[in-house]
This record gives sequence, C-alpha cells and structure tokens, in this order.
Amino acid sequence: MKDAGRRALRTGAVAAAGVALLAGCSSGGGGGGGDGKPSRTATPGASASGTPAASPTPSATPTGPGFTPDPKKAPRDAADAKRLALAMVAGPDDWGPEYAERAPNFSEPGYWPVLDANCEWEAGTTPRTVLYSVTAYSEIPATGGKAPLRVAATVTVHRTESDADWEMAETLEEALRCPDQQLRDGERITELNSLGVPYGTGGNASTIDSVLERGSYVNSAFKGTHFYSWLQTRTGQVTVATVVKGAPGYTESETNTAQIRANVIMQDRVKKQLGVQS
Repeated sequence: MKDAGRRALRTGAVAAAGVALLAGCSSGGGGGGGDGKPSRTATPGASASGTPAASPTPSATPTGPGFTPDPKKAPRDAADAKRLALAMVAGPDDWGPEYAERAPNFSEPGYWPVLDANCEWEAGTTPRTVLYSVTAYSEIPATGGKAPLRVAATVTVHRTESDADWEMAETLEEALRCPDQQLRDGERITELNSLGVPYGTGGNASTIDSVLERGSYVNSAFKGTHFYSWLQTRTGQVTVATVVKGAPGYTESETNTAQIRANVIMQDRVKKQLGVQS
C-alpha cells in the first residue's frame, strides 16, 4: 500500500474486533445481487491521462507469507483471469454446511459497482487495470424464525500487484469518506469503520495485506439494525473479499468463523493457482 498512514486505526472498538477476526485468519479457519463492493471508484495504476501504467514483467520474488508468484502461471488475458477467478471464488460449501447458493449465483459479467459522491453504490465500468472480477452469492435460507443470512465472496484479478495494492488503499479510505453508505434501495450501512492490518501486525500472519470494515446494516425487509462485516485480503495481484450482512436471529460472533473460513480458502487457492509450488 502506498501510504502507511492509510492503515491507521479508525476506532479502538474496530481495532479490537479486527485483531480478533484477523488473528483467527492466521489459525487457518479451515450484477448481480449488489452485495458487497468488489470495486473502487479509482482506476488503480492509471496515469493522469487515464492510461494504465505499464505492467512490469512478473518475477519469482516472494511477495507475502508463503507465496512466491510463478511467472508462468500469471494470467495472460481476461479469459485466463476468468478461469482463475472462477476456480478461486468461495461458494456455499466454503462458508459452511448450512449455506446454499443464491439466485443468481454469480455476478453478471462486467459487474463493477462504484461509490459515488453521494455515498451511494451504483453501476460502474471495470477499470482497464482489472483483468476479471467475479462475486459469488450464498446464504443461509430463512429457517426456524430466522431471516435469510446473506453473504458474498469476491475475487478480483488485477494486471499487477501494484494495481491490487491501490484497490486495497481505496477500500480502506471509503469508510473514512463515507461512514454511511447506500447499498441499494432499502439497504444501507451506517457507522462504518475500516482497519488496515498489514502482514506481521494485529495477528495477521496469513496474507500480505488485509482490510476489515465493520458497521451497522439496515434492511427495510426486517426490523432493527444488524451487523455488517467486510474482510478483504491481497495475495500478489489478486484481492479476495468476503462480506456478511446481518439478519434477525444471528449474531456477528456466529458468522465470524464462516467469514474467515471462506476468505482463507480463497487465499490458499490463489497461492496454489499462481504461486511457486515447493
């Protein structure tokens, strides 16, 4: 990430929650619907004229814990990136046995939401610095008096590690710029805070960089205010994210393990798909 200051702690409460969640990550843990936000308003790696910066030649240099990129495995084009992203994104089985596919199961091709000046998420255009991005939607269906609990996982394959790094920086800044955000009609998040945890700090021993967002989730379909949690990590040129939108009948502690599990599974897949095998 370009500016270490961007990783600064926003609030003590979020820090404590983030350390607890990311410490769990180090133990291994095991458009469509508009959930989450796999893109940023900025175009990472672009020059002032909007032209993407030149992509450096991949090299077999370690870029994080347990990961050395293999230049021979780097995606060559959008089709190659799509194949990789679909192989890495977490489906319902990766969240846990009680989760099922939602309809639609995957985001539409080219799905790329952006956060506008009014702090509302809207359809955007995929930056040229992104080869492919996909979001998979899962849920625990309504049962036993509980509302459906909706989750999503996103994989974004960038052209370079620098492009992925800029996406992480943008993610961290969004909560500072817009602590209250409109996800879509009838859905919003409030009191949002972000916490950046680079490798080696805050219990993060599994990925080169992590961003955690936490806040309150309001849905006109149910009463009350519920929890919202977004966990995003970077491994090489790939970012992966998991999001949980709370619902009546669930507590955040009940979903933390599933969120960590799905994220770590995707991290491991990235390392297997794009890394040097020892």
